[in-house]
Amino acid sequence: MVSVEDLSFSYGGTFKLNSISLNVSAGTVLTLLGPNGCGKTTLLKCINALLKPESGRVVISGRNAHELRRWELARLVGYVPQAHVPPFPYSTLDLVLMGRTAHLDFFQQPSNLDYKIAEKALSMVGLDHLKHRPYDQLSGGERQLALIARAIAQEPKLLLLDEPTAHLDFKNQFLVLSMVKRIARENGIGVIMSLHDPNHAILFSDTVALMKNGSIFAVGPSHLVITKEKIETVYEISVRVINQTNGFLVAPSMENFS
Repeated sequence: MVSVEDLSFSYGGTFKLNSISLNVSAGTVLTLLGPNGCGKTTLLKCINALLKPESGRVVISGRNAHELRRWELARLVGYVPQAHVPPFPYSTLDLVLMGRTAHLDFFQQPSNLDYKIAEKALSMVGLDHLKHRPYDQLSGGERQLALIARAIAQEPKLLLLDEPTAHLDFKNQFLVLSMVKRIARENGIGVIMSLHDPNHAILFSDTVALMKNGSIFAVGPSHLVITKEKIETVYEISVRVINQTNGFLVAPSMENFS
């Protein structure tokens, strides 16, 4: 459904992304994992045509993303950035309703159908009881879910999330990520998200792309990508893999702090 084909991006003569190739199927979650500055956010912006690649292309549902008009792309891709500060105290429903903009003509008012779609998106993330509350009065976890609902209201084929767990507490990190995985499954939406915690990637991803210095270091199922050797090479820290009856986790070795 989504194909990133040999994509490279440079800024100021320096390559930030080098020959990136990835594929995401409908209803699956791909996680970009890697240290700060490895190119995760840059890649998401290239996929969403916010940045123009030096070479390569992004194909979504058979269409080149960088040849589409902005409103056409917005019907295919929902994007949730790292942070969002609304300029006005919109209600939560009004914020989510903005996701319908790509489906409206200039100056056209949202229809009853648009409102129903926005309310359904809020219900999908469990925020329908907060639809009249000002968005800026929501908690951090609730805000993130509201932004995801806004992206869902676009009825996209692909959902992009840039560090969706940033600034969230322990409980809300798992709440948001489990919600993303469920929505992808139930609605056939492909998801590409960037994360920092390898354990989140293990728990909530179908595919993991481990990045280092603007390149894909390894890509595949989490048990093949998130190994002691690969994590230590990419993050430059000693780790231990903890095997459990229902999977495995990764933790830093105490020798890093002795």
